Amino acid sequence: MNTIKRIFTTGLFCSLVFTLSFCKQKKEEDKGYIVQVGQKAPDFELTTTDGKTFRLSDQRGKVVMLQFTASWCGVCRKEMPHIENEIWLPLKDKDFVLVGIDRDEPLDVVRGFAEKMKITYPLAPDSAARVFALYAKKEAGITRNVIIDREGKIVFLTRLYDVEEFNKMKEVINSLIFKP
Repeated sequence: MNTIKRIFTTGLFCSLVFTLSFCKQKKEEDKGYIVQVGQKAPDFELTTTDGKTFRLSDQRGKVVMLQFTASWCGVCRKEMPHIENEIWLPLKDKDFVLVGIDRDEPLDVVRGFAEKMKITYPLAPDSAARVFALYAKKEAGITRNVIIDREGKIVFLTRLYDVEEFNKMKEVINSLIFKP
């Protein structure tokens, strides 16, 4: 009887481990990313609303946050004041770079969006979601952040605005900037 019990218990345990592993993997897939933590961030170049060129590869040696957003996105509007006040303002004078990448909207809309949201970090239009498609499936939703370390590797990915995930992202950024 003990052998049968052991086989049954082991089988249940293995099923549970497989299910949890599958669910975690499925959760990551549901976020719509085509990049993963640990890989080199795909390089790109955009022009910000103030006419400056932003090239990701030029940011090596700094911690980088890419914020994918759009004016029509309610969740983005909810998250942006937190990004401005809790991340950008305290860290903008450190070795930290933040750029909001506005999906599929013209320059005048992106400028108006930044003004309306009262953000001071740079925004850049991403026509045809060209840069977005380097990081996520083209049909995937926005409100996502990509944190990149000083060597150009992706270290954290978010999707939507979740306070717990947002706070974890802040911890990751701070640990990269203030690393002893």
